[in-house]
Amino acid sequence: MSRETVTLSTADGPMQAAVAHPADRPRGGVVVVQEAFGLTDHIVDVCDRFATAGWRAIAPALFHRVGSPVFPYGGDFTAVRQAMQTLNSLDILEDVDASMALLADEGTAVDRIAVVGFCMGGSVATIAAVHRPLGAAVSFYGGGLAEGRFGEAPLIEIAPRLQAPWLGLFGDRDQGIPVEQVEALRSAAREAAVPTQVVRYPDAEHGFHCDARPAVYNAAAAEDAWARTLTWLDAHIPT
Repeated sequence: MSRETVTLSTADGPMQAAVAHPADRPRGGVVVVQEAFGLTDHIVDVCDRFATAGWRAIAPALFHRVGSPVFPYGGDFTAVRQAMQTLNSLDILEDVDASMALLADEGTAVDRIAVVGFCMGGSVATIAAVHRPLGAAVSFYGGGLAEGRFGEAPLIEIAPRLQAPWLGLFGDRDQGIPVEQVEALRSAAREAAVPTQVVRYPDAEHGFHCDARPAVYNAAAAEDAWARTLTWLDAHIPT
């Protein structure tokens, strides 16, 4: 496995991205979408883990229009919120498309590319799966279920239009995503013409997959969610 930092072109200027390459021929591509804290070391590590599992993975710095900041975990969330508020779905999809184009240039067809996102990126993964015919999508605790984000309608409203097999992973102790909304999303996603699944972890909080955040990291939930993610990709992007 190897990793590099690349610069992609967008209509709003250059965008940095981390790219992790597997040791052998990749079995497909994954766009890893950042948390609200930016392109953190944790997200880069997720790329490495995908590469170790045989996938070429790219994580774009979605905050590139405001200087690509990376915010500390546990810091003042005001600046994080302000950075998020600069994003809209059209810009985000352009960034996802640029990331997918790099994977395509290296020989990966669109139907062999998944989008996997965490926190804010989980919302992006769902939005991308509504607007793009991906190979698969996975949302780790992505919000905006009932109120919408980035100028999009609430995820509960758009989930019936999912174009890609979609897996949602949520913690019941997530203070920002009520269980009732997760269940409404489950029902809405079932109306889509693609396979969908929602998994809930009773003892998990928001950010449960992030081992860089000891206060919320849940090893059992994280390990199960990661295994389910790889299984989901294997099932819907077969070799």
